[in-house]
Amino acid sequence: MPLRILCLGDIVGRPGRQVVHQKLAPLVRERGIDLVVANAENIAGGSGITANLFNKVRSYGVDVITLGDHIYRRLDIVPTLQSSERVVRPANLAAEAAGRRFTVVTTNSGTPVGVFCLLGRIYMNLPVDDPFAAADRVLSDLPDNVRVCVCDMHAEATSEKVAMGHWLDGRCSIIVGTHTHVPTADARILPGGSAVITDLGMCGPYDSVLGRRKDRVLKHMTTNMPHMFEVATHDVRMC
Repeated sequence: MPLRILCLGDIVGRPGRQVVHQKLAPLVRERGIDLVVANAENIAGGSGITANLFNKVRSYGVDVITLGDHIYRRLDIVPTLQSSERVVRPANLAAEAAGRRFTVVTTNSGTPVGVFCLLGRIYMNLPVDDPFAAADRVLSDLPDNVRVCVCDMHAEATSEKVAMGHWLDGRCSIIVGTHTHVPTADARILPGGSAVITDLGMCGPYDSVLGRRKDRVLKHMTTNMPHMFEVATHDVRMC
């Protein structure tokens, strides 16, 4: 029996939530999808996640939520990180950081699937441990019966995401990149059998600058003056 896993890129703000709410359930039915993994670190106003929004995105049909560098932007998510098996924090944060390094969920067909995420170190503001060593630790800690696993590499540099794909090739079923909000055209199967893509893109407004209003971002970039980067609203897509 085939196992179909859907991975969604960064869900950005209210527009991203709305498109997932509208499009996900019909797609799951149409394609017979067994498991949905989504990065939701930008779901709360474009930065962070709250307990309420965690519950909302779960109700839309997302099975496991991965996060990134904005994980603790909204601190009311911390109790959820500590209690729920349906959300993971980056595995290469400090050992004392709130949240699970990985999770294992069972599909309706009875297949256990491991899910974890990592933060890149190149051009990222949040200091973290070596993601390659952290990935090795997660894989060694997965239960022996887990033969399928998904890794979300949340990183700025494409080189680091591509490198992680090769590092995990043959040891992880799917390695997807997130964070840059731009879908890449390099989805492929590596020699070891792993499916990889450098970036999934975002679930959010593409008539924007990475999900933010164009006028606000351009004003900042052309004047160097601070401006609020509100989430944009047009050309919303689920990627």
